[in-house]
Amino acid sequence: MTTYTVQNSFASGAGGLGAAGSGSSRLSSVRVGGSYRTPSIHGGSGGRGVSISSTKYVSSVGGGYGGGSCAGFGGGYGGGYGGFGGGAVCGLGGGAGFGGGFDAICAFGGGDGLLSGNEKITMQNLNDRLATYLQKVRALEDANAELEVKIRDWYQKEAPSSPARDYSNYYKIIEDLQDKILAATIDNSRVVLEIDNARLAADDFRLKHENELFLRQSVESDINGLRRVLDELTLSRADLEMQIESLKEELAYLKKNHEEEMKEYSNQLSGKVSVEMDAAPGIDLTRILSEMREQYEALAEKYRKDAEAWFLTQTTELNHEVATHTEQIQSSKSEITELRRTMQSLEIELQSQISMKAGLEANLRDTEGRYCAQLAQIQNLITSVEEQLSEIRCDMERQNQEYRMLMDIKSRLEQEIATYRQLLETQDSHLMIFFSPTTASAAGRARGGTEDEGRSSSTRDRRHQ
Repeated sequence: MTTYTVQNSFASGAGGLGAAGSGSSRLSSVRVGGSYRTPSIHGGSGGRGVSISSTKYVSSVGGGYGGGSCAGFGGGYGGGYGGFGGGAVCGLGGGAGFGGGFDAICAFGGGDGLLSGNEKITMQNLNDRLATYLQKVRALEDANAELEVKIRDWYQKEAPSSPARDYSNYYKIIEDLQDKILAATIDNSRVVLEIDNARLAADDFRLKHENELFLRQSVESDINGLRRVLDELTLSRADLEMQIESLKEELAYLKKNHEEEMKEYSNQLSGKVSVEMDAAPGIDLTRILSEMREQYEALAEKYRKDAEAWFLTQTTELNHEVATHTEQIQSSKSEITELRRTMQSLEIELQSQISMKAGLEANLRDTEGRYCAQLAQIQNLITSVEEQLSEIRCDMERQNQEYRMLMDIKSRLEQEIATYRQLLETQDSHLMIFFSPTTASAAGRARGGTEDEGRSSSTRDRRHQ
């Protein structure tokens, strides 16, 4: 691969041929596997200038040819011939410019181009080297083609003689191994599927266990509540049994008293009968006793019925209270279940809100850090701008002071110039009125004295400043 870089620049002074000015031209160098520079000639002034610089080629294959020349005549004229490597690339052209410039790549100047003897020898030498390089390239291409033909012939001769290896015995083994690999892959996929199914089943059982545990806990809480109700009912039953026992004891005590009274009455009656045996017939005691018995039996039946009615009333009230408490327990149970579900949903929502809060706090911290960094950068920028503004203000103040000083100096100089002008005009008027050799010499002395006086006054002013 060959790289050519040729740049020709031309500049001329104002004017055309023969005008006052100068012209210059430059042709950059190109290197070919080394460095070669031709002598350089520079000319200028008088409206005609000549500048011939070297040409340098850069090539990765080590060959090339080049030369260059340029001349300037007031406006300027130039041309160049660039080299080539690995293949011939050439162009013919020329150009002229006035008060401007031009570039030429791989061009040979025609017409008024100037070539010295050394450049012609160099061009011939490079041309010979290029021809040698092309011959070597063609020789290497021919050698490469011969080697390719020999290699192809060798493969054609040697390939049939070598016995081909028989791999048919390995085909069965390869098929068996492929079948085993396929079976192992299928088994692996099945195992992975079973693992996934087992994981899903485990998750399902875990959810069921959690639900059953929740139901068990709710049932246990209900059982504990019913046990408390049962204990209350047991206490109420024991109280009622104690009341029944006390009533039975009271009934037995009343019966015993009744029997004792009956015995006492019977004894009294029997005693009276024995005493008044001969008296007149008395009261029928059997009838009286039967009446008393009937009265006491009616009273006992009344007490029994009252006790039975009170017991039934208390039992009905207790049953009603038990049913009411059972309904309350069921409603409380359902309410507790709903509250637990609500609590679980609220806990899940709380966790999501906490995670969202953490994410928002992280985003807030990132945003604060980013904006703090941006604010720091802006603050630094503001500080630098303020420093620049302070420097600009100082510079403006300094320039204003310098401007005022210059204006003062300008005004003083203008005053001095006006004074000199007045003095000169006065002297000229005197010379025009009194023009004679004597007056002229006197006027010259007067002018010299006036000028000395003006110079001394300006010197004094400068010293004063």
